[in-house]
Amino acid sequence: MIEVSNVKKRFIKNVGKKAQEIYAVDDISFEVPDGTIYGVLGQNGAGKTTLLRMMSGIMSPTKGTIKVDNRSYDKHSEIIKKDISYLSGNTKLYENITPLELLHIFGSIYEIDKGKLDQRVKEIIKLLDMESFKDNKIGNLSTGQVQRTNIARCFINDPKYYILDEATSGLDVVSSQIIIDFIKQEKQRGKTIIYSTHYMEEAENICDKVLFINHGKVICESTPEKIKEETNTTNLRDAFFAVVGGKNED
Repeated sequence: MIEVSNVKKRFIKNVGKKAQEIYAVDDISFEVPDGTIYGVLGQNGAGKTTLLRMMSGIMSPTKGTIKVDNRSYDKHSEIIKKDISYLSGNTKLYENITPLELLHIFGSIYEIDKGKLDQRVKEIIKLLDMESFKDNKIGNLSTGQVQRTNIARCFINDPKYYILDEATSGLDVVSSQIIIDFIKQEKQRGKTIIYSTHYMEEAENICDKVLFINHGKVICESTPEKIKEETNTTNLRDAFFAVVGGKNED
């Protein structure tokens, strides 16, 4: 289980000649039960990425605590990070190596036994439908193929927790569905996925529970079905606009 308790993240922004405090995440608390897909949803600038970076140990909270299996980052950082894989929305990969080479490099970083690593690489390539481009240089791949390679890199160590920030952003329908299907399969294996996305329909399809955040604060947390019921809407997109007080003009 991941527990986020009263977490705040403060940044200092220079406005003219004055320094201004900005809270990208402002007193957020929630729990992510094991074996679930937990959605983190909100507009651009809502604080989603900052929150996920703190949950993955890349950033430290200004205040509050984050515990993974009852361990805190300040005391057990190395242990926690072995159980977590984080996918950033803007991660860059080396262009002059192949996906196959990349997976073996990351496998060696995690000190995975060669026999086990070879088997894991084969499984991931099959599941993410990478066979046709696994030996091509990353610099020559399409956007969808690069993203599948990026996600494969996150999965190589078979972590307990996946933290995925905009995993399908900008992808074609086929690539998006391959990634969504893989996430569902990982849940069936007992994995826990924290999933940030702009696509409300996607979150409604796969998430057991969702967290709406706006301006760094929690505005709603529940199952998609419960949120739709409470907002008297038929889909999560309309429910989001109902909760934030805006309107959907799409």
